[in-house]
Amino acid sequence: TGKAKPGDAAYFLAYETAKLLARAGFTVANGGYGGTMLAAAKAVAEAGGKTIGVTCTAFGRGKANEYISREIVTSSLDERLETLIKLGDGYVVLPGGTGTLLELAKVWELKNKGFLRSDKPIILVGRSWKPLIHLIAAEDP
Repeated sequence: TGKAKPGDAAYFLAYETAKLLARAGFTVANGGYGGTMLAAAKAVAEAGGKTIGVTCTAFGRGKANEYISREIVTSSLDERLETLIKLGDGYVVLPGGTGTLLELAKVWELKNKGFLRSDKPIILVGRSWKPLIHLIAAEDP
């Protein structure tokens, strides 16, 4: 979520998760702006890793945060989402808002329909996703 601030649990979780990914040698791609995106990018930069920020001119927010190694500028939300998905060898989903939910839903559906390789994991971090997963699984076993 773009609203998390230093000291918030979501910010800390993003920072710690990204730090582990960077130490394992992964490049971390995200939306490139503030909140948990900034926390993750900062952790990766401090661990000596690489980050990709996929920003969107339609948001009118300007450039990526200062910890992004490489910025990819897109012109629409759909293009941004497609770019993030194409970049991923796996998908780590932190607690978030409707934007994060959209990203999870798209990746999950693409994987269910066989449009993403089966070896690309979706990793849900935290407990906030559990009720949603149970709800969907009950409807679509």
